[in-house]
Amino acid sequence: MTIPDDIINDAAIIGAGPIGLELHAALKAAGASVRHLEAGAIGHTFSWWAPRTKFFSSPDRIAICGIPLAVSGQDKATGDEYVRYLVNVARQLGLNVETFRAVTGIRKSDDHFEVDVTRSAEGVGGLESMPRMSRANPADAILARNVILTVGNMHAPRRLDVEGEDLPHVSHYLGDPQKYFGRRVVIVGGKNSAVEAAIRLHRVGARVTIAYRQETFDAERIKYWLLPELEWLIEKGRIGFEPSCTVERIGDDQIVLARGGEAFERDADFVLLLTGYVQDQSLFDQLGLDRIDPESTNRPAYDHATMQTSVPGVYVAGTACGGSQQRARVFIENSHLHVDRICRAITGKGVPWPIDPEMQKLTDKHEER
Repeated sequence: MTIPDDIINDAAIIGAGPIGLELHAALKAAGASVRHLEAGAIGHTFSWWAPRTKFFSSPDRIAICGIPLAVSGQDKATGDEYVRYLVNVARQLGLNVETFRAVTGIRKSDDHFEVDVTRSAEGVGGLESMPRMSRANPADAILARNVILTVGNMHAPRRLDVEGEDLPHVSHYLGDPQKYFGRRVVIVGGKNSAVEAAIRLHRVGARVTIAYRQETFDAERIKYWLLPELEWLIEKGRIGFEPSCTVERIGDDQIVLARGGEAFERDADFVLLLTGYVQDQSLFDQLGLDRIDPESTNRPAYDHATMQTSVPGVYVAGTACGGSQQRARVFIENSHLHVDRICRAITGKGVPWPIDPEMQKLTDKHEER
């Protein structure tokens, strides 16, 4: 059966984070027909950050579509401020994002793709690792000549697979720091999320110990304004530090760590396993995308000139390019150029806003690695 051309969209964008929104705006300006699908709300990833968590990047580097991001006090933006900004950009540019619509399947059909979509109650990632989908609404299929995956890469915690990991007082997310007042909290990890959590919990009156598998913290992997404060707090004995150790198991009111083959206990009312996150790669698997670095990030292979993957008509952009990053190489500020590449590949036109040459340098730097 021949399908009329006006039924087939030029592009289906999956994921409504900053790069997904920027792609939508660029393709719309170029005259392309777009369906934009998001399993949760716009900017879902930032909604499960702890309240008032700040970006490492400055506002100008995470602004999208040439629209400035104004932050109170000229400071770095918080996650909740950024979500409000993204929603306002979508409203200002008239971007029709179909939120709470989860993609359950993608398949190639002749010269286009069929994308199965159903209603969902949650986004992918965060406190809900997978969206809760409606059983009452069967999946609808939308048709598109091109599919663009801007799905991000922080969908589920990187588990330690130790006894007690699923106990009620154990979490892979910080949440609101206020709830930990007066409690003994052991934080496992040694990168940005763990370091920031240790400082914030100390400030609200928690008794904090941070346990890390390395002997010292890596200054290149921690926000420059956090590390000196943490080191001072550890030096003064205000935050406990257990270096060069691993987690053996977690009990009801203690955690068992091991160093040099010897186990020891630390009291804990709460345990935060802030050891990073992994990507939900189910759509990559369905599409049969070629991968790079399968033993680690398992990131999709793509053409740097167009962002097209090994499957013609399927593109990847933003942090989705990085797979399950153990060390952040791809983030918002070095992904803006992906938008221009994809827009040119699909429509022959670039983005309608100026491209900062510094963004070009950032993208070149991460792609050289």
